[in-house]
Amino acid sequence: MTLKNQLVDYIAACFTGLWLESHEPEDAIQEIATLCREENWRLASWNIDTGLQVAGAEQPVDAGGSDPLAAIRSINALAGEDGSALLVLKNFHKFLGSPEIMEALASQIQKGKQNRCFVIVLAPVVGIPVELEKLFTVIEHNLPDRQQLHEIATGVATEDGELPAGNDLTRLLDAAAGLTRMEAENAFALSLVRHQRLKPDAVWELKGQTLKKSGLLSLYRGGETFDDLGGLDALKSFCRRALRPKESSRPKARGVVLMGPPGTGKTAVAKALGSETGRPTLALDPGSLMGSLVGQTEQRTRQALKIIDAFGPCVVVIDEVDHALAGHNGSGDSGVMSRFFGQMQSWLNDHTSDAFVVCTSNDISTLPSAFTRAERFDAVYFVDVPGKTQREAIWRLYIDKFGLDPQQAKPKDEGWSGAEIRACCRLAAMLDVPLTAAAQNVAPVTATAAESIGKLREWASGRCLSAETAGVYRHEPVGGGKRRRVSLKPSEN
Repeated sequence: MTLKNQLVDYIAACFTGLWLESHEPEDAIQEIATLCREENWRLASWNIDTGLQVAGAEQPVDAGGSDPLAAIRSINALAGEDGSALLVLKNFHKFLGSPEIMEALASQIQKGKQNRCFVIVLAPVVGIPVELEKLFTVIEHNLPDRQQLHEIATGVATEDGELPAGNDLTRLLDAAAGLTRMEAENAFALSLVRHQRLKPDAVWELKGQTLKKSGLLSLYRGGETFDDLGGLDALKSFCRRALRPKESSRPKARGVVLMGPPGTGKTAVAKALGSETGRPTLALDPGSLMGSLVGQTEQRTRQALKIIDAFGPCVVVIDEVDHALAGHNGSGDSGVMSRFFGQMQSWLNDHTSDAFVVCTSNDISTLPSAFTRAERFDAVYFVDVPGKTQREAIWRLYIDKFGLDPQQAKPKDEGWSGAEIRACCRLAAMLDVPLTAAAQNVAPVTATAAESIGKLREWASGRCLSAETAGVYRHEPVGGGKRRRVSLKPSEN
């Protein structure tokens, strides 16, 4: 619902205290002014810089200049018998720590029921004191939708050939999703300066800067695709099919959980998925959402999830989720991680945005089963160390990448992960030595952490899908898994 429609409904129902959350105050005031002209309502606005300004008045009402207390009382001078009066208080959340201002605001909101005077606090955050919570109704000023972004692009691209069409226009609008009106206009103007036409590249650059300013998410724009990764055929096939271009009637994919030993390519697959499917990749680090103040973590989490929802089709990577959500049972942190964990679970279950979430983990058995249940994720995959065929493909890939001799002998690589094969090739190129010599500096994780990896495979067997072949992952212990029966009588052993 648009801001205009929300205001019409709330004012008709005489909600005299409205809190408008917006990061675009000038656009919000402009929309309110347009509505007031259409409905013949009186409008006044106040901020600390210019004081009180009355729309349509040649001389402003004397309201004590920048005095916030006088601004609240000034609205009664606008009241009339033939219509409503609106007072917009810009960034007024900064003044609500004063008992006098809170009392005056509460009194005015209650009095407004009789003279139809409405107080609208316009702020980028919702910071209502507990004394006023029951008097305000929160309205959200939504970011521009695709139609509005198209109108902004049309206004910027005035010459023939500057505005793309078809799929190029779709990609441009996808890139601009989640930006404010001013940010979108600036991005389009920057694209015209650089490329003489509107292209998504400049928009993505500005969008990445916006995410850096928030400090909540980071934008990954790498060039790797699935062709740069060896093996994992079943996982790649599922992701390609789930994120293929689709009709609006088809359900949206939710995401996957990737579990396995370190170095098996879980994070690489997650980052390559965006480039493979033409989606931006957002990295969400739960540690960056933690705040030192009471309630700050929950607020930053809501803000990050709101950004993701507004981003449009995207891939969201939460790396090492088992470590990131450690302490989710609430022990030792006053319940902060428990509440954060609850927020994440609710969002994973209820979000309607086209965000494909990829969580990686070295040991997901430490998380409760509710986190990975159906309808929060589409599948849970076990990414084991590659088999012989997959290792050969990975060797070819990295030998070519680092410019090595493909005919040289390779070291014994039983139990090696993709990261260890890459490390061997990189060391060989860096030290200018054969692969067999470089392998002396590589210690495979299957040897250094054999016990923990064995337990991980046993846990995943029958519980997870295989990333290599279609179907459920099955762990086959060496020797068929049969153990010799041991008798309690020493003479029989």
